[in-house]
Amino acid sequence: MRMMVSKMFEEDAEIEVVGTARNGLDALTRIGKLDPDVVTMDIEMPELDGLSTLRRIMNECPRPVIMLSSLTTEGADATVDALRHGAFDFLAKPGIRAGDLSEVAGELVAKVKLAARTSVHRLQGTPIQQTAHPLRLSRKVATSQTSKVTQVVAIGTSTGGPRALDAVLSCLPQTMPCPILIVQHMPPTFTRSLATRLDGSSAIHVVEAEHHQVLENGMAYIAPGDFHMTVSGRDGQYRIILNQDPKRNKHRPSVDVLFESLALLPNIPRHLVLMTGMGKDGAVGMMKAKKAGASTIAESERTSVVYGMPKAAVELGCVDRIVPLPKIGQELVDLIECTKG
Repeated sequence: MRMMVSKMFEEDAEIEVVGTARNGLDALTRIGKLDPDVVTMDIEMPELDGLSTLRRIMNECPRPVIMLSSLTTEGADATVDALRHGAFDFLAKPGIRAGDLSEVAGELVAKVKLAARTSVHRLQGTPIQQTAHPLRLSRKVATSQTSKVTQVVAIGTSTGGPRALDAVLSCLPQTMPCPILIVQHMPPTFTRSLATRLDGSSAIHVVEAEHHQVLENGMAYIAPGDFHMTVSGRDGQYRIILNQDPKRNKHRPSVDVLFESLALLPNIPRHLVLMTGMGKDGAVGMMKAKKAGASTIAESERTSVVYGMPKAAVELGCVDRIVPLPKIGQELVDLIECTKG
């Protein structure tokens, strides 16, 4: 696998492979000597596994790290942990056949080039933990919760998303009087692992969305990998609809698909957020929802690991507020409090 990946990189004129390593301990030694701009690393390694190696890299010689992961539940769990500990991004590990590698070669090369241009300080530090005192809603809003859904929050994110979602969801109060819909670009299995991890660090309940699931206040729903997520309903009763329509912006789930479905909902306040991510997914959907009366937020360039998706929305002129990551949770709470559902 090391030989195959190295050969793939060497076929690109802009990338130089300065070395390979047998395991995590060997990698730490070679990184100190060779000083690479980017590291690609397997989750599963002998002597020192990928997650342990990543922690040491980010503490001792920080730089962007892209994890290669199997599609197993164990691999997904470890990958989500790695992303929360500062990994730049990940890619499902290809098979050993040349055809398997060619399917992901372009994506991995693109991720490495993007990682090389990323400021490492945005990836450093310990994973974001649940705040000791989550944000509070006013007593009137917090105690007026019913089964009726009167407002909706929707968040779209990609590269850098797991840490960004952790930062926002962990500060929201348990009494959040609306559902939260989330699209994070991830394959199957990984989205369930992400939901489990975020549920453990948040006061609200976070789940992987299911087809025909009824939206409830105080719940966050993550679109499952390989499924678009939309919302249908009216008059306070709404359901999640999943489908496998063609990919949008090369993604399924797609942020655009979710946002566009919310644009069609009548007579309900909608608050849309685009955070860190590569590409433009979500910008067009946000513009349509904005025209339909939604309030819109984009993460600022200063805190985005990759300022792609938020930038695309800003350039379309459909963003009401540009907000740094640590303040997005408070911005949502303020919007919900001042909006009559």
